[in-house]
Amino acid sequence: MSYSRTVTVLVLFATLFAQCAKNSPNTPILPPPPVVKNEVDFWLTKADQTVLLQKQSAVLAFGTPANIYPSIEVDETQTFQTIDGFGYALTGGSAQTLNSLTPTVKQQLLQEVFGTALNSIGVSYLRISIGASDLDAAPFSYDDIPSGQTDPTLSHFSLSPDQTALIPILKEILAINPTLKIMASPWSPPVWMKDNNSTIGGSLQTQYYAVYAQYFVKYIQAMKTAGITITAITPQNEPLYGGNNPSMLMSAAQQSNFIKNNLGPAFQSANISTKIVVYDHNCDQPDYPIAILSDPATKPFVDGSAFHLYGGDISALSVVHSAFPDKNLYFTEQWTSSTGRFSDDLKWHLKNVMIGSMRNWSKVALEWNLSSNASYNPHTAGGCSTCQGAVTVITPDNFTRNVSFYIVAHASKFVPFGSIRIASNTAGNLNDVAFKTPDGKKVLLVENDGTSSVIFNLKYNGKWVTSSLDGGSVGTYIW
Repeated sequence: MSYSRTVTVLVLFATLFAQCAKNSPNTPILPPPPVVKNEVDFWLTKADQTVLLQKQSAVLAFGTPANIYPSIEVDETQTFQTIDGFGYALTGGSAQTLNSLTPTVKQQLLQEVFGTALNSIGVSYLRISIGASDLDAAPFSYDDIPSGQTDPTLSHFSLSPDQTALIPILKEILAINPTLKIMASPWSPPVWMKDNNSTIGGSLQTQYYAVYAQYFVKYIQAMKTAGITITAITPQNEPLYGGNNPSMLMSAAQQSNFIKNNLGPAFQSANISTKIVVYDHNCDQPDYPIAILSDPATKPFVDGSAFHLYGGDISALSVVHSAFPDKNLYFTEQWTSSTGRFSDDLKWHLKNVMIGSMRNWSKVALEWNLSSNASYNPHTAGGCSTCQGAVTVITPDNFTRNVSFYIVAHASKFVPFGSIRIASNTAGNLNDVAFKTPDGKKVLLVENDGTSSVIFNLKYNGKWVTSSLDGGSVGTYIW
């Protein structure tokens, strides 16, 4: 028999054998392999900007296979503070630059920032200035009168300086998110109330304490009439720094006296429920809010304390919480610079502001300045000239998203108002914080503070999924 005929016979024999085996009742039929369903959504931003808030396609399913990787264990039986929200400062300059966009592009951007669609980041909290901040084109108050005059009855009070840009865009934002919360802070009162008659520095004259309290009352009432509810106020932005334009110095004793003798009673008399939040400055002086809250006459009027982190350590919030666990904490400002690096800012702000403030009892985490133009304008003379917005408006039809857009988005998109922080441990260079949302979902925000990739387990209820993060990258996990 030739070689070719031998091969042909062998192939036929093999075919017949296989067919017989297939038809044999004794041949076991193997089930198809199980389909592994994804149980954890994973959104990623990389330090090198090759991935920016993108949902990953890898399947993450809980199981119990042993491995040697470090674990972050989430425990929803341990609960901490309830979250009010995440967001930005909407300065007058931000409002001006946003209003320079075409109506269509502006609406698209506002929907992306404040909406609830899949491509939106769900910002739920804003901070605005009472009068001008240094990121307005020029300093102003709501009762500016000719030099040498005073207005103790506030007969010239008017929101008109903000009627062109800030108030209209706030109404547009509230139409998108009616539950948005707003904190308002003054950089300076009208100069005729101050002892140096200047927008820069100086202090509030004691003879105008009662008048200034009514200034706050009029402001809250006028904003309410305009359709804008002010959730909370602070009596003074950065009261220990008088070098900004505008600014004012206010010691802890002065702020305490103003609140207990004037502002608190004025709110009470006018039936105003807006919260009074003290301090609103750096983490290096926790003794300031502690001193105010230690006054038994002031404390009942105060909801809590607000912090920035241009000095000190974020753990200062826990110092105040330990002293007054019945009072709330807020993180209200941190800026990113036009000269900063995306990778450095992403790491530092996620570690300290978003994760750090939450792990230290804050109800809010806010970045500074929602938008600016390509020249980092507008700002007052002497105001911040390098403050980078979350977005930069390039032309009426074009804007770019900057690092603070993604810093906030990794929390705001997934952790709505009413979420509760739950327990989670840290592991090595991985910084993290966990939440339970009102609809029962669990959210874990993780930042890799190292320079190399880390493989780790996300552990929950005795099972885990294994994931990895490159050095300097951040991930949000939802299940």
